[in-house]
Amino acid sequence: MELNDGNLQTLTEYLQKTLSPDPAVRRPAEKFLESVEGNQNYPILLLTLLEKSQDEVIRVCAAVTFKNYIKRNWRIVEDEPNKISDPDRTAIKANIVNLMLTSPEQIQKQLSDAISILGREDFPQKWPDLLTEMVNRFQSGDFHIINGVLRTAHSLFKRYRHEFKSNELWSEIKLVLDTFAQPLTELFKATIDLCQTHATDVNALKVLFSSLTLISKLFYSLNFQDLPEFFEDNMETWMTHFHNLLTLDNKLLQTELVSNAIQFLASVCERPHYKHLFEDQNVLTSICEKVIVPNMEFRSADEEAFEDNAEEYIIRDLEGSDIDTRRRAACDLVRGLCKFFEGPVTGIFSGYVSSMLTEYAKNPGVNWKHKDAAIYLVTSLASKAQTQKHGITQANELVNLCEFFVNHILVDLKSPSVNEFPVLKADAIKYVMTFRSQLPKEQLLEAVPLLVAHLQAESIVQHTYAAHALERLFTMRGANNATLITPAEMAPFTEQLLNNLFKALAIPGSSENEYMMKAIMRSFSLLQEAIVPYIPTLIGQLTHKLLLVSKNPSKPHFNHYLFESLCLSIRITCKANRDTVGSFEEALFPVFTEILQNDVQEFVPYVFQVMSLLLEIHTSSIPSSYMALFPHLLQPVLWERTGNIPPLVRLLQAYLEKGATTIASTAADKIPGLLGVFQKLIASKANDHQGFYLLNSIVEHMPPDSITQYRKQIFILLFQRLQSSKTTKFVKSFMVFINLYCVKYGAIALQEIFDDIQPKMFGMVVEKIIIPEVQKVSGQVEKKICAVGITKILTECPAMMDTEYTKLWTPLLQALIGLFELPEDDSIPDDEHFIDIEDTPGYQTAFSQLAFAGKKEHDPIGDAVNNPKILLAQSLHKLSTACPGRVPSMLSTSLPAEALQFLQGYLQAATVQLV
Repeated sequence: MELNDGNLQTLTEYLQKTLSPDPAVRRPAEKFLESVEGNQNYPILLLTLLEKSQDEVIRVCAAVTFKNYIKRNWRIVEDEPNKISDPDRTAIKANIVNLMLTSPEQIQKQLSDAISILGREDFPQKWPDLLTEMVNRFQSGDFHIINGVLRTAHSLFKRYRHEFKSNELWSEIKLVLDTFAQPLTELFKATIDLCQTHATDVNALKVLFSSLTLISKLFYSLNFQDLPEFFEDNMETWMTHFHNLLTLDNKLLQTELVSNAIQFLASVCERPHYKHLFEDQNVLTSICEKVIVPNMEFRSADEEAFEDNAEEYIIRDLEGSDIDTRRRAACDLVRGLCKFFEGPVTGIFSGYVSSMLTEYAKNPGVNWKHKDAAIYLVTSLASKAQTQKHGITQANELVNLCEFFVNHILVDLKSPSVNEFPVLKADAIKYVMTFRSQLPKEQLLEAVPLLVAHLQAESIVQHTYAAHALERLFTMRGANNATLITPAEMAPFTEQLLNNLFKALAIPGSSENEYMMKAIMRSFSLLQEAIVPYIPTLIGQLTHKLLLVSKNPSKPHFNHYLFESLCLSIRITCKANRDTVGSFEEALFPVFTEILQNDVQEFVPYVFQVMSLLLEIHTSSIPSSYMALFPHLLQPVLWERTGNIPPLVRLLQAYLEKGATTIASTAADKIPGLLGVFQKLIASKANDHQGFYLLNSIVEHMPPDSITQYRKQIFILLFQRLQSSKTTKFVKSFMVFINLYCVKYGAIALQEIFDDIQPKMFGMVVEKIIIPEVQKVSGQVEKKICAVGITKILTECPAMMDTEYTKLWTPLLQALIGLFELPEDDSIPDDEHFIDIEDTPGYQTAFSQLAFAGKKEHDPIGDAVNNPKILLAQSLHKLSTACPGRVPSMLSTSLPAEALQFLQGYLQAATVQLV
């Protein structure tokens, strides 16, 4: 694509169309942009547009498109083409920092995110001058530019909070600190001074406070890995400035600045080497009274968010989003202080909690915020250790949680009107959710029907919290790993629970509420067959919801749980009566057809998984509705998307398992297409194992004569890949395949096809691959296949006894005994770096495995062989009777004593002897 006005105009027109609410206009435009993004100069055209377009909307749209393009394509993946040309990469890095710093804030944020993606991949090795370029801009004095630098630095360095410690990480942080620590400290001091200078200028303070917010975020990130020597000298200065800042008139300070400054105090007070800074009782009291308590209050901004922007409120409160609230920061500071000063801090706050609850009791209608703050304080004080799965796992023993539940929480849950005091109701629900592992079961059971009732609350936050609390309670485990709350205990509430969950999806603002859909999924999973009577109604509602969201998928988690709920409906109902599979197909196939025809990329992998589940349930031959789809599943375009590969392979495996003879008789012309898919998959290091899954199913299920003409070519392709790119993963998969082939077609057929490709090839495979590598095979079924296959090679292949291959017989037997008795060899060469499918970048949606569409592990050998050691003993006995004296002679001359001892054990267990 040339850099010219014509291409800029074309790009503008298509970007404009991507903003259309009409899918018929939007989708083709998105498809066009997807088709041209691989062309050289495409990203440069986007950057030109966002810099020079006269249309502000197009500039922002170009910035967002550019960021998403970088997100999908910047990472270079082994074995895959480089999606951005080297000249474009160089041009982007040369211009993006300056462009970002001179753009309006809305565009600046998008480019800042793009820089952080570039930095994650290229900094510091491939982009060594990035930091210097940024630090130099601190001297500009222009806070629009300075804040741009700080925002970009934050997006680059915040990952230090989440990465595991390593020498490589510490080296990078040290490099950053060497360049950044001193200028950042100087900027901090200068900005604090400017705050004093402009103390009466509200507009100036807003800009300066946003700088301080970003500085405190950076300080937090750069200190997270605890490299204290860089800031040790200045710590008391930083502490004093932050403490003074937080005791200013709170109304003047921006929420983000306050929360980040408090987070800084929280991170410092947890470090043993800064403990002395907090030991003075006056300092502790001042922090508790002047920093924590004022910031625990439910502010008017919180109230507005609770009522008018529930989704954002929930993300902040439940998920702790990056824009931390003051309350969350204050809670973290309480927990931090309790690490070394639990007694004094609990004492200080106990008085506050009592007085807050007393104030509330005087006039609940006016003073409800006092109780809200009291609940938050108790929660912060009591929480010492927490996991997402169990809630609070370790609590402050000085706080009586059960007593507080009975006296102050139950009263709000039991209130006759679920819509009165919604904030306090949400607090009460959250208390149950948070302390579910600390409260006794009887209190949880008392809460369950109350939570079910709260699903009907008008407040989105309130009914969302109720759904989340129920979902978390239903995952809890009791004795013998059974669910803590049983289906029998839920029986009185089952109908109301299901009704209220689905009704809540009709409440405005909750039509795609992911917590609600997750609660539906978890309820199905808990209740099992108790949901069967309701399924005819529920499946209609789920299918209707699927049809609606497929028009414009926007909530990935909601969609995932929706498909999980569909899978559970199918599994549970068909377990009780397999014949009901047809009614599910009747309900779902019209929607699935629409999804596939409209190519709704986000949903296609899910559709394939549900179809696999349905097809695997069928007991008779493959239905014609599936056969009509079969040719379309082989189209190359479907296999271009990484996310489609695992579910498509599984679906083709289901076709082969249920309808191999039908395919052979009515769709034989499609077999080359099937093998074409296999050929594409094994060429990729990331997906070769999927190619083997498909190939194994072809060998296991297809009638032998239907693939006779293709067998030799299959092995040639495998040998070519072995020669060009041999990896441990490929060898393990290859080993399982050749042994499965041997089980299916016999050892002689395996030997002959190898030697037909090249004389003595069979011996080379046994010597160079099977004997040295079989110890690496993992998985019970895989080991069983290899054991049975090798046994057949040893005992049913005449060439192993009567040719030059005979010298390999004993080493092969020793390798098989090793497979039985020695630990698995899980070593991988240093130069092999496997790419997980989920990590492969690209335009397509990553594959999301549906837990409830899971497939049982399949054993192609089945009950024909229960114990491979016994099979080996019996097969050796049979071989020895056919050629008396040979087998004992070969064993005694060259099998090591330890292996021989194991073999004697197998023979005794099988009650046979060698002749």
